[in-house]
Amino acid sequence: MNKATTRSRAEMRRLDDMPSQLAALETMNVPALAEKYRELYGEPTRSRNRAYLKKRLAWRIEANFQGDLSQGAIARIQQLGDQLPERWQMRLGQPASEPAASDAATKLDAALSIATTEPRDPRVPPVGTVVRRVFDGKTHEVTVCVEGFEYEGRKYKTLSAIANQIAGSRWNGFLFFGLKKPGASASEESAA
Repeated sequence: MNKATTRSRAEMRRLDDMPSQLAALETMNVPALAEKYRELYGEPTRSRNRAYLKKRLAWRIEANFQGDLSQGAIARIQQLGDQLPERWQMRLGQPASEPAASDAATKLDAALSIATTEPRDPRVPPVGTVVRRVFDGKTHEVTVCVEGFEYEGRKYKTLSAIANQIAGSRWNGFLFFGLKKPGASASEESAA
């Protein structure tokens, strides 16, 4: 039995309408795209970028029509389990659980072995380093993690996000925490 025979007639009519759904995306404004995103993904979007939303929605509409990930891909994702980045685990509905103390070293070793295969920004200190900055009379401590940074119990993707949180205005994270000298170009930093 093929996929088409297992679908209901109403669903088939809706899926036959894929070209018109894709064409309708072109005329939608950002609030309408955000509402369509909520409808198709079941969660609100944080993005207000029209082009990005159109791409994501077009992909989802096509995936609904042609089928989602293959069983092999889903099995591989499940096999990777805890090695997946937290944002992927959240998308799959798996809670990003905190490891037990005895299991922490094993998971850190696995994460470090994965991280060593990917290029790392040379300006970022090694994992586990605590970066400190005194701002407005208060000492702020940021821990470097395998994927991003931790500040006051929250995970952040970039130092700039933490600097913006602390200062209340836009800052380059490396400048804010003193990891890059003002006016230093990338070639000057690598020569130092």
